[in-house]
Amino acid sequence: MDYLLQGMFGEKSLTKVVGLFARETEADIAVRRLLRLPGMQREQIRLLGPEHADLRAQDLLSKALEPQPRGLFTTLVRAHAIAGLTGAVLGLLAFTYLVATNEPAVLSNPLLAFMAIVGFGSTFGLMLGALAALRPDRIWVIVRVRSALRKRQWVVVAHPSDSHQTALAQDLLESSEAQVVRTL
Repeated sequence: MDYLLQGMFGEKSLTKVVGLFARETEADIAVRRLLRLPGMQREQIRLLGPEHADLRAQDLLSKALEPQPRGLFTTLVRAHAIAGLTGAVLGLLAFTYLVATNEPAVLSNPLLAFMAIVGFGSTFGLMLGALAALRPDRIWVIVRVRSALRKRQWVVVAHPSDSHQTALAQDLLESSEAQVVRTL
């Protein structure tokens, strides 16, 4: 499943696992423990403190929560292309089914019906691609991180590379005194 999702999205890390800590020492311990997880690299972990609360939302997003700006662009292109193509294929299948069942509205003007059905299929596919690329689940995490930083808390952001690392990072942060939030 990880392979299929990473084919659609251009980022190496699709999930963000975030631990919100009251004290810096607890956050530091969590970072050291995360670094001992199998395959976890230093660049996959970010530690944010109260001094980051004054960063603009764009700076916070780019520096800590989205460290792969090229991956985001690739995600936009791939998600739109794959979802749009899927929508067009589904529209083509719907058109073929309507022709095979001798639907009079389709048979009376097949070119117009083809353009409408395949056009709507690809349009809806592109809209779903846009929703997938925007990743609305990340907005909730970003809001929680900003809120925690304003409350003078410490935040550990892990960018696991697969579902196994995600589960390990989440379990590790949940076993500490952190409040844990994550993207899908």
